[in-house]
Amino acid sequence: MGTQAADLPLVQVADGLSIALLICVDHGVAFSERAGRELAELLAPAAPEVVVSVATMGIPLAIEVTRALGLDDYVILHKTPKIHLGNTYAEPVRSITTGSPQTLRLDPARAHAVRGRRVAVVDDVISTGASLQAALNLLRKVDADPVVIGAFLTEGAEWRTALGPDADKVRALGSIPLFMHGPDGDLVEDWVTEA
Repeated sequence: MGTQAADLPLVQVADGLSIALLICVDHGVAFSERAGRELAELLAPAAPEVVVSVATMGIPLAIEVTRALGLDDYVILHKTPKIHLGNTYAEPVRSITTGSPQTLRLDPARAHAVRGRRVAVVDDVISTGASLQAALNLLRKVDADPVVIGAFLTEGAEWRTALGPDADKVRALGSIPLFMHGPDGDLVEDWVTEA
């Protein structure tokens, strides 16, 4: 990931499919600061005015990218219902790592922070693109302008189809394959096949 290396455990998420699991909060503050700075360098040419991410794994990344871009504001989208979030700004989502349907929400009190502004959307990993597409849909509901998308890693290639034209906005520090289970049980790297 950029100039850093990390050993990632393989976790089976479906029949015949495993992923390398990045839990960015397990890699410490220095890791996130450096990765955030390196990612911010890739995002800066798009001139974002605010950074948006999805809780929980995206929070350290949002903070570090915001700091490295010299900005002072970021917005977090939530998958866990909270009393103050309501359903004013909500979008259904199903993540590869959670499996069950969820709802992504933007706090109505924070909508002003993104409305009419150039937004950098950041997340730790882009795999299926489902969480990211839900975030983009939600931001566009409040007239935000997602100009660039950043991630520590992209995983496989399914996200390209899910994001359509927005896939060209993705900047990442690295990419990793999905891992398919072969007939003999061995794991085979899959860089392009959609899961």
